[in-house]
Amino acid sequence: MDIKTICIHGSDWKDPTGCISVPIFQSATFGHPELGQSTGYDYTRVQNPTRECAEKVVCALEHGCDCTSYASGMAAISMVMELFKPGDTILSSDDLYGGSIRLFRFINEKNGVKFKFINTSHPEDVEKAFDETVKAIYIETPTNPMMQVTDIQKIAELAHEHQALLIADNTFMSPYFCNPIDFGADIVLHSGTKYLAGHNDTLAGFVVCKDPKVAEKIRFLYKTVGGCLAPWDSWLVTRGIKTLALRMEAAQKNAQAIAEFLENHPKVTKVLYPGLKNFENRAVHFKQSRGAGAMLSFYTDSHETALKVLKSVKLIRFAESLGGVESLITYPATQTHCDLTEEERQSRGITECLLRLSVGIEGAEDLISDLKQALD
Repeated sequence: MDIKTICIHGSDWKDPTGCISVPIFQSATFGHPELGQSTGYDYTRVQNPTRECAEKVVCALEHGCDCTSYASGMAAISMVMELFKPGDTILSSDDLYGGSIRLFRFINEKNGVKFKFINTSHPEDVEKAFDETVKAIYIETPTNPMMQVTDIQKIAELAHEHQALLIADNTFMSPYFCNPIDFGADIVLHSGTKYLAGHNDTLAGFVVCKDPKVAEKIRFLYKTVGGCLAPWDSWLVTRGIKTLALRMEAAQKNAQAIAEFLENHPKVTKVLYPGLKNFENRAVHFKQSRGAGAMLSFYTDSHETALKVLKSVKLIRFAESLGGVESLITYPATQTHCDLTEEERQSRGITECLLRLSVGIEGAEDLISDLKQALD
């Protein structure tokens, strides 16, 4: 089916009453017909019909064999990290969402899992970093917030040569624009809070697996740890996904117009957006993606200009998060990446002049006018 059709019908929901919307099964437990028999649902921590619909549609969109859903994107990443044991090493993109790095450093490393942070857009550096303890590579592409692009297929080949997994966070692109499993990824992660739900009204996380053996391990961890997505939030995500295709197209069109405007503004020194002709690794990005997405970052000419923009925007909201219908602007240095050291932020380019913009689906001219008055 066309991806637009999957967004609407991918949950495969059929109800004897004929109801079109997936019902919210707000039940913690389910009765058994008799001993040894089950309706297929026993306890909501293990599975719930509303949550199952959300998982089915995300699984279909990402071309996986199974999908599990969680109370947040960070809960989803935490669950995947439970696949590893003390002494295992994970090679990770050095430019990631700051919350992922915080999790790795302060939780997973405490539990004995080691991390090597490298620029995964350089496959030769990834290959050099391998040793016998490496069990996985963890990537974002494009990365948050520096929009670095990793060649999924090349990194997947390297991972599999060394019997390691490739884990890809696909939150920025969404399954509408990119499907990492098609290029060799073993596990795909989403903060469902963002583009999948799309309305800044719920938290959710998803883990999609390519291989049934890996999926079986995740399912065991899922029911054991219990960080599953609640029925109400599952319904919100399922409803949000119905308009994913429309939202992504509209937001991308706006992002392209805004990136071109910013690129020509005298108080903006650089724009990071895959849709621009001078974007680094543009060819690699479009080899594995069907669009440029709606996330961009840009540098202002001074710290003062950056602060003025944050204070002066009126239509665009100064807030953390991304992927909703509303446009949001974020200051990575003190918000999403505050847990990095100053030296790490500077080395990655996360300076006091950097702003990150999640472009929504408002009128493009209105958004440009807002940025213009804030910059001017």
